Amino acid sequence: MFIRNDLSGFSFMHLRLTVLLLAVVPLLLAIAAIAAVVRIEARALADAETEAVLPVLASARRIELKNYVDLALGAIEHLHGLADQTAARAEALNVLHQLDFGEDGYFYVYDLHGLNLMHPRQLELVGQNLWELRDKQGSPTIQNLIRQARAGGGYVEFMWNRPSTAREERKLGYVALEPKWGWMIGTGMYLDDLDAARGRIDKAASHAISATMSIIVVIAGAASVIVAMCGFALNLSTQRTAEARLRALAHQVVLSQETERARVARELHDGVSQLLVSVKFIFESVQERIRGRVNAPQGDNPNVLAEMTDKGVTRLNEVLREVRRISHDLRPTALDDLGLSAAIAQTLNEFGQRTGLQVRLKAEHSQPLPGPVATALFRVVQEALNNIERHAHASEVTVSLMSRQKALRLTIADNGRGFDPEALGAQPREGLGLTSMRERIETLGGMFIARSGLHGTCIEIVLPGSALRA
Repeated sequence: MFIRNDLSGFSFMHLRLTVLLLAVVPLLLAIAAIAAVVRIEARALADAETEAVLPVLASARRIELKNYVDLALGAIEHLHGLADQTAARAEALNVLHQLDFGEDGYFYVYDLHGLNLMHPRQLELVGQNLWELRDKQGSPTIQNLIRQARAGGGYVEFMWNRPSTAREERKLGYVALEPKWGWMIGTGMYLDDLDAARGRIDKAASHAISATMSIIVVIAGAASVIVAMCGFALNLSTQRTAEARLRALAHQVVLSQETERARVARELHDGVSQLLVSVKFIFESVQERIRGRVNAPQGDNPNVLAEMTDKGVTRLNEVLREVRRISHDLRPTALDDLGLSAAIAQTLNEFGQRTGLQVRLKAEHSQPLPGPVATALFRVVQEALNNIERHAHASEVTVSLMSRQKALRLTIADNGRGFDPEALGAQPREGLGLTSMRERIETLGGMFIARSGLHGTCIEIVLPGSALRA
C-alpha cells in the first residue's frame, strides 16, 4: 500500500511537472525568440545609425579643420601691413604657436621647400628640412602637404607621430597656402578619434540593448512565475477533483462488490438453498422408506419410491437451472463459448422478457475478440441495460455491433428520458456508471461518447483495430 501511494504521488508529481513544462517552456521559447529578434534588430539599427552618423561626423570634422585654418590665416592677416616683415613673420609664428584646440589639435607651418618653421608639440622639428620625410609606406609626407597647398589647399591623409601617445597614427590634415610669405599652414585630426566616436556609439547601443534584454528577462521571469502559479493552482484543483472521483469510485467499487456478493448470497439462500433443502427432505424420505424406518400407508411400493425419486431429480434440475442462471448473471457462458454477439443477444432476450421492453440487436461482427475486449464490451452493455431499466423509462432498446474500417463500433440506444452528461459528470457518485464504462473503454484505447436528450440516450463506443488484436 505504501509503495502504491508513493508511486501514485510520484506519477502525479511527474504529470504536474509535465503540465508545467508544457506551459512554461513554449512561453520561454517564445520570449527567447522575441529577445533574439529584438537584439538582432537593435544591433542592426545601431550599426545603421553608426554608418549614418560617422559620415556626417567626418564631414563636420573636415569642415571644422578648414574653418580652423581659415581662422588661423585670418589671425595673422593684419600683420601683412607691418613695415618690418621679419618681425611680422615672427609675430605670425608666435600667434599660430599659441593657437590650439585640444590636446592634439595644433597648427604647423612649413615653407615651400620643406623647412619646418613652427610646430608647438614637437619643438625638435623646428628648423629642420623635412622635404624628404617619408612614412612607412614610402609616401613623401611633407611634399604631399605642400603640393596640396600649392593646388589651392585641401585635405591630405597621412601618417604622423601623435604627441600624446608617441605613436604613429593616421591623420587627416587640411593645408592652405600663405602666399605673401610663401608658407604652408596646416592642421589636422587623428582618425582614431572617429573610431573612438564609433566606439562610444556602439557602447551606448550595447547598453541600450542590454537594458532592453534585462527588461525582457524580468518580463519573462514574471510571466513564468504567473504561469507556474496558475498551473500549480489548476493542477491542485484537478488533483482534488480527481482524488474525490477516485475515492468515490473506489467506494463504489467496494459497494458494488458487496452488493454483488449480497445478491449472490441471497440468490443462493432463497433459491438454491431452498431447493437443495427440498431435495434433501425428499431423498431422506426415500432413504427412510428403503430402510423401513417409516411405515408408509402404501408400504414399500416401488412405484411410490420411484415417484419420490423422480420428484427429487426434478428438484435437482431446478437447482442446476438456478445455478446456471446465477452463473450467467456473473458471466454468461455464451461469451466464452459463442462470442460477444451471442452473449449480447442472450442478455437482450432475458432483459426483454424481464422488463417487457422491445429490444433489437443489429450484429454484423462475427470475428473472435480478445477476452478483455469482449468482457469490457459485455459489461458496458450490462451496465447500460441496468441504467435503462432503472432510470430511462424507455419502451425500446436497440443495440448495434458493427465492424467499420478495421474498427469496432458498439451502440446502445433507447427512447426514454434523457439526462445531462456534463451535469452528471460533475457529481462523482451519480455518474459512476458512465465513469466506469468510459474508463473500461479508454483503458483499451477506445473512444466513449454519451449523448442524451429529450428523445433518449445513445452510448457509442469505437475501438480501433489495434485494440481488437489479441
